[in-house]
This record gives sequence, structure tokens and C-alpha cells, in this order.
Amino acid sequence: MSPGSGARTSRDGGSFDTFFEGWLVRHEHYLEELLTAQQKCREYQGDDVKDLITRVLSHYQQYFEEKSRVAQRNVFLVFAPTCLSSLECASLWITGFKPGFALRLVFSSVQDLSQEQSERIERLMEETKVEERVLNDELARVQESVAAPPLLEMARKQARRMNVEGGREEALLTLRKALEEVVAGADLLRMTTTMKVVEILKPEQNVRYLTAATQLFLNLRNLGLQKDANTKG
Repeated sequence: MSPGSGARTSRDGGSFDTFFEGWLVRHEHYLEELLTAQQKCREYQGDDVKDLITRVLSHYQQYFEEKSRVAQRNVFLVFAPTCLSSLECASLWITGFKPGFALRLVFSSVQDLSQEQSERIERLMEETKVEERVLNDELARVQESVAAPPLLEMARKQARRMNVEGGREEALLTLRKALEEVVAGADLLRMTTTMKVVEILKPEQNVRYLTAATQLFLNLRNLGLQKDANTKG
């Protein structure tokens, strides 16, 4: 591993942290817009609601694109992101939210689903469970193929140092490439699942769903930061 690897890794992590800080500010602004649209739905025209939904989805897409760039440079950084609290890290499923959980959120946030919509969401849940199991199995296979879980734990610790010795370097590079593919697959499932939900729901239902998802993200973050602060204190 070249002497500059640690410096590049540090820059990659710092770059994502900077992006994330700005992204969070925009996230809070979008929540305000969503809440306003939800509270004043009669004052919002159809095109205005659709435009807001498109912008919120683009906001999430930006996060995935930046995360993908970081993962391509050092996938271990997205398994142990320094910008997230301990609680947020513990809630991750292959570096992000679990698609099945996002689907369950539909039923708790949208109370006026038609029978057809409910059936489509339920079918999507079953399809998503299958895809999640495939990715879980693939992640397990990757870990086992390169010397079992302890190597993955070692690799995560190397996210900031990357000081790998001898034969471990080749194994680590193999692990990185395999993990990149699993993370890419998980992110694709997250985005495609979200887009399918948006297609099933009506615009005003999407506003409620996206509001709930955006609020949940911020509530988890605030709780995680508070717990970390109490632990340090």
C-alpha cells in the first residue's frame, strides 16, 4: 500500500463529511417544504406538489451518488462513516436504510391506501425481501471467501489508516472490490424500491410518505448525537 493511501483516505472521508453537512442543511429545508405542503395541501397545485416530490427524490439521489463516489475510492469508509452517530451506524443495513423498512413506513404514514395500492405494496415487500436475502447472502459469502468476518472488522478499522502488511494487502483489495459490488447492489435496491413506491402512491400520499421518511432520518440523527454526547460526558 502506497504511503499516500492514508492521506487519500483521510481526504475522502473529510470530503464526504463536508458534503454531508451541506446535505443535512438542505434536508431540513426540504422537511419544512414537505410539512408546509402537507398542512396546506389545498393551496398547492398539482404541478407544485409533483415538483416538490421530484426535488426531494433528487436530493436523496445526490446522497447516493456522493456515497458511491466515496465507496469507489474506499468502500470501508461507507461501512464506518465518521459523520454518523453510533446509533445511526448501528441502524445501517449494507451502508444504508433497509428497503423493507421503507416499505413498512408506507403503511404507517399513508392511511388512505386503496385496496389495489395495499396489494401492490405488499407484493413489492415480498419481492424486496427476496432481494434483501440475496444481498445478505452475498455479503456473507464475500466475508467468508476472504478469511471470514475478522478480516472485515480489520478492514473497517483500516478505513482511516490503510496500513496493510504483506499478503493481507491482496486479500484486502479483493475484499474491497467485492464489497463495492454488494454496496452498489444495495443502493440500487434502495432507489428502485423508493421509485416503485412513488409510482404506486398519489402525489399527496407521496408528500406524507416523504415527510415521514425525512422526519425519521432527522429524529434518528438527533437521538444518536444526543446519546453519543451523553456517553462522552
